[in-house]
Amino acid sequence: MPHIHHYQATTQWTGNKGTGTSTYAAYNRSYDMSIAGKATIQGSSDPAFRGDKSKHNPEDLLVMTLSSCHMLWYLHLCAEHGVVVTDYVDEASGSMAENNDGSGQFTEVTLTPKVTVKETSMIEKANALHHQANQMCFIARSVNFPVNHKPETIALS
Repeated sequence: MPHIHHYQATTQWTGNKGTGTSTYAAYNRSYDMSIAGKATIQGSSDPAFRGDKSKHNPEDLLVMTLSSCHMLWYLHLCAEHGVVVTDYVDEASGSMAENNDGSGQFTEVTLTPKVTVKETSMIEKANALHHQANQMCFIARSVNFPVNHKPETIALS
């Protein structure tokens, strides 16, 4: 039987300029996302949808969430399999298709982790563990589009 974990977050719209949503242009898309005991994250919609480009938008957060979930599983698996990772940087990207009616969906996310391992002998196993990390990642298992991986691994020695 699976162990069920629960999460709770609060999203509060902060963009009322005084007239609420009286017109499409009358309000700001800003909001605060908070979780008890953690730093608040300021959000907005994507600039293409009248959002503030200096704030995180849901699309950015989805790509970042997939990237960080993969990384955490990958590091866990490397530790279990004797692969010593000394550096990890992922420049992830995602594609979203907007439909004619204004709806949309992500069509893919690609993770491009650049991993440094302690020894050359670890590179093959390090590369192979990305597939298992993808299979284990809670978030990647929850989305209905492909999460691709293009890892690059180098060794210190």
